[in-house]
Amino acid sequence: MAFELPKLPYAYDALEPHIDARTMEIHHTKHHNGYTTKLNGAIEGTALEGQSIEDILKNLDMSNGAVRNNGGGFYNHSLFWSVLSPDGGGSPSGELADAINAAFGSFESFKEKFSTAAGTRFGSGWAWLCVQPGGKVEICSTPNQDNSLMPNTGCGGHPILGLDVWEHAYYLNYQNRRPDYVNAFFNVINWNKVAELFAANK
Repeated sequence: MAFELPKLPYAYDALEPHIDARTMEIHHTKHHNGYTTKLNGAIEGTALEGQSIEDILKNLDMSNGAVRNNGGGFYNHSLFWSVLSPDGGGSPSGELADAINAAFGSFESFKEKFSTAAGTRFGSGWAWLCVQPGGKVEICSTPNQDNSLMPNTGCGGHPILGLDVWEHAYYLNYQNRRPDYVNAFFNVINWNKVAELFAANK
């Protein structure tokens, strides 16, 4: 089965004013769709065809640029859409909140550290909250379309929250004001989904 562009669970304008409709539409139908198409082309007729995207990335030959870039782009964006919600914002609760408090001292400290990871990623890339086996969470960032599932990215664990800091994710609305985009992101995080991912991968 070829990978398919996932449908969004909300309208393109549902995250306004934090993420504008035009950016969402271009990001989903052009950028994510492009990664999906190119990933399918890169794995067609190879031993990777038919594998899950997680298995492809965990066992990736990092010198395979087509699969690395497009497989990462497919996976990262699929996760990104899922942890956004027009009813998002606020803060996590339950075991996820406990894990964040244990790792960072407080939710506010987590926000500060995550914002720094997103704001200081040079060029294009992602900021991540990842969970290790056993439930410890950590923040890291990766360049381009890399993520923590891939070997030797310097970023371990399973990603449960990701923020796209490529310029295509925010430039129409925020121009060069990446910190404003990062701040806006916290208003649309679907903490219920992040908690679900935490529980499934700890």
